Amino acid sequence: MALAFRQALALAPALAAGDLSSYAAAHSRINSLPEFMSRSMLLMDRSRWLRRRSLRALSRQPDLFARMLAVHVGEMPLRDFATNGLLNLGWQLLRA
Repeated sequence: MALAFRQALALAPALAAGDLSSYAAAHSRINSLPEFMSRSMLLMDRSRWLRRRSLRALSRQPDLFARMLAVHVGEMPLRDFATNGLLNLGWQLLRA
């Protein structure tokens, strides 16, 4: 739902201006994170090793998973997660 609302907010001004090129750029930007998350999930599906490590790491730090979800639905900017959450996730994957 959040993704659909962001798409609609980008589409409305483009339709009003009669120029969909701004929407095409916004669409690409809006979809980049969900596409990354989808590819990551599919990678975990194909790799038992990565899947087990990821689940173990995220179960140890549920707040990390909550912050990842917040980024995914647009409640937290990716840069806020990247500053320490991404490094923490990498460390947890190595430790798991």
